Amino acid sequence: MSRHRQLSLTLMLALCGAGHVLAQSNPPPQKKIYCWDENGHKVCGDALPAAAAERARTEISIKSGLPTAHVERALTEEERSAAQQAAEAARRQAEAEAMQKRRDLAMVESYMTEADLRRAYGERTALLDESIKTSQLSITTLHASLLSLLKQAGDQELSGTPVARQTAETIRAQHAELLRQRQLLQAQQADRAALESELADSIRRYREMKGNTAQTAGTATAPTPSP
Repeated sequence: MSRHRQLSLTLMLALCGAGHVLAQSNPPPQKKIYCWDENGHKVCGDALPAAAAERARTEISIKSGLPTAHVERALTEEERSAAQQAAEAARRQAEAEAMQKRRDLAMVESYMTEADLRRAYGERTALLDESIKTSQLSITTLHASLLSLLKQAGDQELSGTPVARQTAETIRAQHAELLRQRQLLQAQQADRAALESELADSIRRYREMKGNTAQTAGTATAPTPSP
């Protein structure tokens, strides 16, 4: 046998061996039986028609006869939209919870005691109370002034004297300002009530965080029992 022929034979044997190894490492996919519901009847076959591609189905191994997978039906456009909205809402909720946890940690680090926390809220409460008092005083003053102007305008009309243009404009302006001050006062009172609720919630979370911190510290420093 010539050297050239011997090399060719060796190369062929090597390629055959490589092909055998490749076939073992990449076995052909196992055949399946697909079962799905069609008009209330169960239909099975070794191929999945295009009309059933979006339906729920069970895939069964021909070799073992056991189910290997269950594929849910494709979602409708409305269901996909609802699922996306639900996922977005869950994401926002998770972000809000994570942010709240960071705030709670910052709160515990910023205030050594509950009294310090209450004192900080007390300063905010005092500022709001002062704003409420200022608005109430403005409303009282505007109301008295407006009543005086209306009485003056009424007396002029009763006496047959036309109400001065300046007086009428002042009445309209003070009435508008009175309404604005009342709306401002309502907003300030709502902020005051919200601050009270926020304080109660912050104290609750502060106590929980302090308790968890103390428990964690106690666990970390607990002595290891001797064997």
